[in-house]
Amino acid sequence: MLVVSRRDEDAPRALAVCAPITTSTRDSEYEVSIGKPKFLHEPSYVNVQGMQAIQHHELKRMIGRLPDADLLKVKGAIEWLFDSDAKK
Repeated sequence: MLVVSRRDEDAPRALAVCAPITTSTRDSEYEVSIGKPKFLHEPSYVNVQGMQAIQHHELKRMIGRLPDADLLKVKGAIEWLFDSDAKK
């Protein structure tokens, strides 16, 4: 899982919004290719359509950090996801 929500120590609930990382793709705009980061075993994709809230205590440990360029691509996909005026 990739944590996509911002860090907020004063949030009313101890939740993080996360997007799953997968090795399979359906070549959709909901999936962002992140290549093969050094902390993963094979080329992977972030699926923003599968975002969900996770309680902080369920997040066990951080295994790595994506490069800023990949995080920007994920952010763009999230903006596209919630843009009700966007056309495919």
